[in-house]
Amino acid sequence: MDRLAFLLATGLARGAIFALFALSLVLIWRAARIINFAQGAMALVATYAAFAVSGLTGDYFAGLAAGLITGAVTGLVVERGVMRFAPHSAPLTGVIVAIGLVMVLQSLLGILFGPQYRPMSAPFDDRPLMVSGVPLLSPNDVFILAVALAVMGGLALLFTRTSLGLQLRASAFAPEVSRILGVRVNRMVTIGWMLSSALAALAAILLVPTELGLNPHATDMLFVYAFAVAVVGGLDSPAGALLGGLVVGVVMSLVTGYLGATVAPIGVLVLLVAVLLLKPDGVFSINRARSA
Repeated sequence: MDRLAFLLATGLARGAIFALFALSLVLIWRAARIINFAQGAMALVATYAAFAVSGLTGDYFAGLAAGLITGAVTGLVVERGVMRFAPHSAPLTGVIVAIGLVMVLQSLLGILFGPQYRPMSAPFDDRPLMVSGVPLLSPNDVFILAVALAVMGGLALLFTRTSLGLQLRASAFAPEVSRILGVRVNRMVTIGWMLSSALAALAAILLVPTELGLNPHATDMLFVYAFAVAVVGGLDSPAGALLGGLVVGVVMSLVTGYLGATVAPIGVLVLLVAVLLLKPDGVFSINRARSA
C-alpha cells in the first residue's frame, strides 16, 4: 500500500509536466490547426538557455526566467520566419516543415554543445517526504505541481477574463469574423505560438533535472508522451490536456513501479491505441470542433 501511494503521488507530479507540454500542443492546434512536431526541439533550445544562465549565475530561477523568454522568442521566430511561409493547402506540409525544423535544431545543438549528457540541478530536494511513515512527494515534486497548477490557473484566467484571451479565442475559432471586427488575427496567431513555446519550455525545464540530464535528444520522449496526452484528452480540449496528463503520468508511474521502466512506453501506447479505437476525438474532447 505504501508503494502504491508513492507511485500515485510521483505519477501526479510527472503527469503535471506532461499536461503542461500537452497544453502547449493544444494551444498551437487551436490557433493554427497544426500539430507542431518541432515543439520538443524548440523547448530544448530554451532548456539549453536556462542551463547556460543557471551555470553562469548559480541561480536556478534566473535560468528558468531566461528559458521562458527564450522559449517565447523561439516561438516568435519559428512562426514569423518559417511556419507563416509554409503552404497551408495540405495539412501534411506543416508536419514536414516541423520535422525538418527538429532535425535542424537538434543538429545545431549537437554541434554547439556536444552529444553528452549534462547534469542539470533541480531547485529543491528530490528525496520523498515521509508522511506517517509513507514516502510521498519530494519538495521538488511539490514545486512542480504548484507551478503547473498556477500556470494552468493563470491561463484559464487569461482566456476567460482578459481582452487578449478573448481575442486569441476568437482568432482561433472564427478568424474571418475576427478580422472584420478589427482583431489582428496574424498577431494573435504569433502570440499563441509564443505562449505555447514558453509553456513547452517550462515543461522541459521542470522535467530535465529529474532525468539523466540535458542532451540534444532530452525532450524526445517528453514530446511522445505529451502527444499521447493531447490525443487522449482531445486536441481541442485544454481541460483534456490537464486530465489526460494526470492519467498518463499515473499510468506510467504504476507500470514503471510494478512492471519495469521498459514497459512504461508500451503502457502509454496501449492507452493511446484504446482511445483512438474507442473515442478518436479524445476522451474529453468538445462536442464540435471548428472547421479548418
